[in-house]
Amino acid sequence: MSKRTLVASLVGIVAIGGITAGGLAVAAASASTDPSLANTSARYTRTGTLAFTTDVSDDSGVRSLKVLAWPASSKLDPTEAELRSAERATCRSTGAETSRCTYTVRATKEEASELATGTWYVSALATGKDGDTTFVPQAATFEVTR
Repeated sequence: MSKRTLVASLVGIVAIGGITAGGLAVAAASASTDPSLANTSARYTRTGTLAFTTDVSDDSGVRSLKVLAWPASSKLDPTEAELRSAERATCRSTGAETSRCTYTVRATKEEASELATGTWYVSALATGKDGDTTFVPQAATFEVTR
């Protein structure tokens, strides 16, 4: 193989490698990430109040967080599709990509007395402004006692 052919081949490989690397960099830069939940907590009081709080982040910003609380004894196992019609948490922006979302529900004394005791779960469906979603079937756990 002549030096000229070898140099031309190496230049071609470097050029193709550069184009490929540039294409990957552009694809990585434009690829969006799914929303994520952090600092999640749930608390139930004997007076019948459930407070669920989480920080939701997405590279496009946060559109919404849907929440469903359910007793483990029910064997409910909610799906992402079912959570699309669940109640919405209140989300307040804490930055360009993050919101603190809070869901609070208060039961009457009668309703609280009828709740199943024991372990409960909170399922969550986070949606970014770009439409990306993250479903967390058991985002938090809390106990209902009497």
